[in-house]
Amino acid sequence: MDIEMFYQFCESLPGTEATFPFDSKTLVYKVGGKMFALADVEDFSGFNVKCDPEKAEELRAQYPEVTPGFHMNKKHWNTVSVQGSVEESLLLSWIRDSHHLVWSGLSKKQRELIPL
Repeated sequence: MDIEMFYQFCESLPGTEATFPFDSKTLVYKVGGKMFALADVEDFSGFNVKCDPEKAEELRAQYPEVTPGFHMNKKHWNTVSVQGSVEESLLLSWIRDSHHLVWSGLSKKQRELIPL
């Protein structure tokens, strides 16, 4: 996966907003004002995604490319390297899962404004 694919996929998800709230190199994707993915645009070697805590542990045990979220809550976030052997389809599914997890946590009113 390259940065262009990461951009295009994240931006194709419903209600996605791209922001730079921390600095000029950390791209943060949000849904309903809540983060679901972020990456360094200058050195794209991976990305962070939100994950169910149990699934996060399972993925870390199964894939060496998946580690606890760098600079994030380690229980709820994973950092995923794109330099390894994980298939692109799996990387995209983890981004989609993160988007859905965050969307699911929005209020009913917000979810109605962002249909999946």
